[in-house]
Amino acid sequence: MNEPSILKLLATTAFGIEAVTARELQQLGYQTEIIGSGRVRFQGTLTDAMRANLWLRTADRVLIEVAQIPAGDFDALFEGVKQIPWEDYIDVTGAFPVKGRSYQSQLTSVPAIQRSTKRAVVERLQAAYEAELPETGATFTIEVAIAKDEATLTIDTSGAGLSRRGYLDQERFAPMKSTLAAALVQLSHWNRERPLLDPFCGSGIILIEAALIGKNIAPGLLRDFALIDWPRIDQEAWLDMLEDARAQQVDTLPETIVGYDEDASALRLARQQAMSAGVDQHIHFQKQSFAELTSKRKFGCVITSPPYDDHSRARRAEWDKYRSFPDILRRLPTWSFFILTAFPELERAMGQEANRRRKMYNGRVECHYYQYHGPPPPKNDERPAEEITTPEEEVVVEAPKPKRTFTPAFGGLDDKAREQAQLLKNRLVKRARHFRRWPKRGIHCYRLYERDIPEIPLVIDIYHDFLHITDYDRPHDRTPAQYADWLDNLAEAARQSLEIPEGHVFVKHRTRQAGNTQHEKVADESRMVVVEEGGLKFEVNLSDYVDTGLFLDHRNLRAKFREEAAGKRVLNLFCYTGAFSVYAAAGGAASTTSVDLNANYLDWAGRNFQLNGLSIAKQHFIRADVMQYLRDQPPGDKFDLAIVDVPTFSNSKRTDDVFDVQYDHVELIQRTLGLMSQEGVLYFSNNFRRFKLDEEALSGLTIREISKHTVPEDFRNQRIHRCWRITR
Repeated sequence: MNEPSILKLLATTAFGIEAVTARELQQLGYQTEIIGSGRVRFQGTLTDAMRANLWLRTADRVLIEVAQIPAGDFDALFEGVKQIPWEDYIDVTGAFPVKGRSYQSQLTSVPAIQRSTKRAVVERLQAAYEAELPETGATFTIEVAIAKDEATLTIDTSGAGLSRRGYLDQERFAPMKSTLAAALVQLSHWNRERPLLDPFCGSGIILIEAALIGKNIAPGLLRDFALIDWPRIDQEAWLDMLEDARAQQVDTLPETIVGYDEDASALRLARQQAMSAGVDQHIHFQKQSFAELTSKRKFGCVITSPPYDDHSRARRAEWDKYRSFPDILRRLPTWSFFILTAFPELERAMGQEANRRRKMYNGRVECHYYQYHGPPPPKNDERPAEEITTPEEEVVVEAPKPKRTFTPAFGGLDDKAREQAQLLKNRLVKRARHFRRWPKRGIHCYRLYERDIPEIPLVIDIYHDFLHITDYDRPHDRTPAQYADWLDNLAEAARQSLEIPEGHVFVKHRTRQAGNTQHEKVADESRMVVVEEGGLKFEVNLSDYVDTGLFLDHRNLRAKFREEAAGKRVLNLFCYTGAFSVYAAAGGAASTTSVDLNANYLDWAGRNFQLNGLSIAKQHFIRADVMQYLRDQPPGDKFDLAIVDVPTFSNSKRTDDVFDVQYDHVELIQRTLGLMSQEGVLYFSNNFRRFKLDEEALSGLTIREISKHTVPEDFRNQRIHRCWRITR
């Protein structure tokens, strides 16, 4: 056996990370050449091959490139292989299994290719050693790879793939190879001086590889390689290499690495593997959801590969998951973010293009590595000129020269946003001064701001010492995270200008209704508050729905309703939380009947009665579809006063019918009046902007629009609703 002193070596790697492997080899002192997808060539001795196996973090294997030969047919393949001096590589007792693959070539049968190659190597070695070949010694795995009728023959020096780190639990499936995890770390901005966090850490592969890099622990320390058993390997040199690698390790990391996941079993495996790798003291694993992500540390990196379900039925869930990312990641304004995913619409879902993206493969799955760059850490001899501002606090720091400004990866406030916050403060102070006497008039809940400043299209209502802010869908040029920061900053400006206690501000986002959709639940906090209006008490939910349970634009109509209710039998259709019914009962109504399909609203209405100490003995709460209720009632003198405050449309899982106010209002009005006394009064109201009352179909009735009197003066939009008084 006479191995060439200088060998052609190949480091194989996954597609997309060839440059990373080449950089690793260059750092080890080798000149490199990327010769194709997944292959990096360099030169060296068997000692260099040992060193590459020990230190390469992103390569799959280290191969000896033996020869390249034509392989247009089996004769050419056999003769070409037989001409190679295999005795220079394989000793007489060596085992030499053959692996093969073929791509765009005449020879397509891989088993036949392997047999032909094996036979040629056997004949060559038998002739060279003049002996039988027991194949009981060290293993020299030969690979014959044929591409476009040219065969490349290599010998594997690694044995098991380099991704099979010694710390891995070999019985558990790993969703990501350690070599890919190491590449993700090296392609990021992370270094051992910066915080690192993976919110979907799973079994901890990314974080463990980062810790190995941060501590300069050679990835091959805990395993063996095929070439170590080769006869020509200097065992003492190998032991010296191991000892030298251990001597280069760093004892500590300046920053603890953090991993979160919701899967307790995955976290147990992560801790076990971190312990096996010798880095458990430097990684903190914790059960926590992504929605809870936060950190007080600055200028860190998030490197993660969220779990991905490529089933078509899961696409919506994937979209919603990534759509939530900007709002969560903006909590870390100085951090950078690196996300590997197979989800093809990540940037569109997040509403923001990445600074860089790289196509990669996780196994056979095509992925992209998205990089969102935050501000770099300040150098030792400087400090930030302008610290990142958050809506909770704005920190202004005297700027050194030259001035540096930082832009968060997600979110951030510009000068225009700060100017708008000041404009809003000024406007709210002025409006609050105008309404300062209203509480003495028994009005504690009113509209304070309604898109007064065109560039700040918010609606702000005050409920005692609580603020309810509604943001409406509109075109804008901010990313979702920037918009969220802009909105939070305005909410904080409003809180400060009105001296509202912290935690008493609720912000909702109202989307445009379309088709058969209705406003759905936006939170699940159940922040219930008791408020006063007109000397009465009502329960409002400020947190969970866009509407709170008390329509402030009906304040005047409720007062009028109470004045007319004495001794009357009152009907409240689409009663919602029963505010009109409470007013009527407080005004001395003989009875009230409240109809709604939603059981929660009826329970809520009952609680409003109880809050005011009103007897429910003569109050009726009926759970029913309003139109079906009316159709089921025989005409007759049952009610004297009615309020029908209809939704634009209404649908429910309990009924197949969909109520549309434009199409159904005539039947609704006629059937309601059919249940009323001859002198009965019906107040009909709705907030559909394009609504047209069909007076021709309702001929014979006395109809008078009273909207100018029912919309309160605090509402800038005097068409917030329209209201008619209808009698026979």
